[in-house]
Formats: sequence, C-alpha cells, structure tokens
Amino acid sequence: MADSVLVGQYVETHSIFHRLDPRTKLIGIVILMLSFLTLGTGLSYVIATFFVFGILLFSKVPFHFFWRGLRPLLFILLFTFVYNAVFTKGTILWSWSFIEVTEEGLRMGLRFVWRIILLILLASILTLTTKPLDLAYGLEKLLAPLSKLGVPVEQLSLMIVIAIRFIPTIKEELDRILLAQKARGYDLTALSPPRRIFAYIPIIIPLLFTTIQRAEQLSYAIDARAYGNGKGRTSYRVLQLQQMDYIAVGVALLFAMILLGLKIGKV
Repeated sequence: MADSVLVGQYVETHSIFHRLDPRTKLIGIVILMLSFLTLGTGLSYVIATFFVFGILLFSKVPFHFFWRGLRPLLFILLFTFVYNAVFTKGTILWSWSFIEVTEEGLRMGLRFVWRIILLILLASILTLTTKPLDLAYGLEKLLAPLSKLGVPVEQLSLMIVIAIRFIPTIKEELDRILLAQKARGYDLTALSPPRRIFAYIPIIIPLLFTTIQRAEQLSYAIDARAYGNGKGRTSYRVLQLQQMDYIAVGVALLFAMILLGLKIGKV
C-alpha cells in the first residue's frame, strides 16, 4: 500500500531535475500550475500533456511508479467525471429517469479529470526529485522576506515538509495495522464494499495513536538537536543558482506564455 503513495517519496535517479536548485523547482512548479488554469482548447491540453510527460521522461522515474500513485485517486477522478457529465446542462445524449448525460457535461468532465491528472503528475515531480531537507531549505529561502513581517518562516517551511513526508509514513502504518488484523483472521478485502467502509472506522484509532507517537518522537529528536525556532541556523550545503536553473525557469515561463497566448487567441 505504501508503494501506491505518490506524494512524499523521493526517488534517486540522477536526472537533470535532481540537480536543479530546490528554489528553481518550487518556482517552476508554481508557474506551470498557474499556467494550467488557462487551459481551455483541445490544443492547449495536448501541448500541456506532452510537456508534462516530457518532464516525467527527463526525471527518469519509472512510469509505472506514477500509475501506482494515481490508482488510489481513480474513484475521485471517476466521481468528478460523472458529476460533471450528469449535472451540466446542455445537449442530452442519454437519459434515464431524472439522470441526464449531456455532451457539454462529458467534455467538461473530461477536461477536469485531464487537468487534475496533469497537476498531480506535475506536483509529484517536486517530491520525487527533491530530498525533504533540500525542499525545506529551498522553501525557507523563498519565504525569507516574510520573516521581516514576523512570520516564522523556518518553522513554517519545516512543518510543511514534515507534513508532506508523513503521508507515506501514515500509509505504512495503515498497511501494518491491516496486516496485523489479517494475521488475526480479519481480512477487510473479503468484506463487501459497504461493510468495508464501516470496518475502516476502528482502524482510525490505532492509526491516530501511532501517528501521534511518531510526531512526539520527532519533536523530541528536533529538541535534542537544539533546533529551537530555526533562526540563525547555518546549512552544510549552500544553495547557489546555476545556469541550468535559469534555463529551467525560462522554459517554464515560455510554456506559460504559450498557453496564455492560446487562451487569448481563443477569446
């Protein structure tokens, strides 16, 4: 089950994206995600798809790993598609009782699902190619100007990275609990879907208990290393932008302008 978690894992493949500065990846991801809000035409979706899959190819992370990460979201994607297909008014293609499937709904549902998949794949590149400590350090440097306004930047960046890193850890704990119950003869997979949903409720209590224990141990470890509020701490690795970082940001900006141009041209 832990292998199906896409967010929070790091895969070492020595690709171009692994060598980029974490600040570059953060800025580039934000630019690309904002550019996806301008997707409207079929051509823009095709261009965005080729661009994202090109990034996945250059990251050298196996594609089957992304598929395993998307599988837990298939129900949400299917629900999004069906919801738009049924509740969007337009030309009716099929109807039964009060349920009506429209042509406009199918198109809107497909676009929503398509965009969500692209966003998930794009966001996953950040954690898959960046170590948690490097991500925290890069986020801290980007948010450094906010410290003048009294914002605890160091603590905020550390909290965000720990929260992301805890996602696969919680999945691992859930996997252990399910295996323990299966060893006692209680297999959830043998239950019907409605009963399976209610069977997960008793699992929440031990899952929360173990998660709180891990969080407490982590807080003790941070205090034992005298982290404090994080202010004034130095780093062994000093971040420095290279030529490749400027090229990567330039490519992201160029891609965003192309999508924006397609959006304006449609209007």
